[in-house]
Amino acid sequence: MPVSDNGRQASGPTLVSVVIPAFRCSQYIAQAVDSVLEQSFSDFEIIVINDGSPDTPRLEAALLPYRDHIRYQKQATRGPSGARNAGILWARGKYVAFLDADDYWRPDHLGKLMELFQQDAALDLAYCDCVLLKEEKPFANAFSIEPQSGAVNFDSLLVESCAISTSTALVLRESIVQAGLFDESFHRCEDFDLWLRLAFGGARMRYHSEPQVFRRINEQGLSADRLSMKRDRIRVYEKVAATLPVSMEQRQTIERLVGSIRAECHVQEMKHALDKGNYEAAVESGRQAKRVRQDWRLSFSLAALRLAPRLFGHFYRMRARMLEDRNRKSTHNVPPQAPEVEAQPESLDPSNLVNHSAEEKAFRESR
Repeated sequence: MPVSDNGRQASGPTLVSVVIPAFRCSQYIAQAVDSVLEQSFSDFEIIVINDGSPDTPRLEAALLPYRDHIRYQKQATRGPSGARNAGILWARGKYVAFLDADDYWRPDHLGKLMELFQQDAALDLAYCDCVLLKEEKPFANAFSIEPQSGAVNFDSLLVESCAISTSTALVLRESIVQAGLFDESFHRCEDFDLWLRLAFGGARMRYHSEPQVFRRINEQGLSADRLSMKRDRIRVYEKVAATLPVSMEQRQTIERLVGSIRAECHVQEMKHALDKGNYEAAVESGRQAKRVRQDWRLSFSLAALRLAPRLFGHFYRMRARMLEDRNRKSTHNVPPQAPEVEAQPESLDPSNLVNHSAEEKAFRESR
């Protein structure tokens, strides 16, 4: 499919531009586009940015039935930030909504967010809760893992008492452009960086608590590399401290958060070393973690590693396999219940959700 400028709003303005970056997503893209076309709110255009995807032939075949309903552009791979930026700059809408190609919306998603903008003419960004999926099964709502607390502003975003998933966000296009778009040096946590810059610049933000978006937790995606996610989160905090005139209290908060994440990185490195049987590296990573975080479990692990490294490594790997097997069984023992776009929020009562503590942890670490 060549670069095209087709679409339902081929000429003249539109209110909302829906930007869908596409990379290795040919199996999901049709569901994502369908979920937009089925919106109860109808004043939108769909922009699909093929970010140099290696599955382009399959992607374009999947998009062929939608050629008259989308605007489509191919570019060399620039990462999620570069793909979204291309869509933002190409957009004709007053507002930009983001949808990752492996996510999809309920039919009332845009309508619910537009209601918030209608209630507050000064609003810059609105978002909502989302349903988290693993192997097409819901296991939690995002707000049940990360409850939203108080007003959405720079301080609440900084400490994650409020957290915005990109596929749930509707943003005033002018505000994004003025904030400098997504930082293309980030391939992870790029959305977190942008939300912080928007909030620090005074952008007004609100959310509603209905789960209107389905988000797949994809082990093959960027979010699956948890150690890299943590390192890039540190980079975001360091960028904020270096480029924004934050207060002394905010700077101290950033230093505390960076120290905590560094400790988590060292613990993750320690686990990787144990998996490989590299006990000297595991001890060194544990020491680094203990310098910034006092934890009895960490102290016990270091002591055990020094006294009986092979025995400790054996028990660690055995326990890790047991936890993995338990989580896999909990997934397979639940009957298939892939939610449909038309499903209503009531069908996702917490008592009906698959309980996956490992997936919840992965979601937290992917933020």
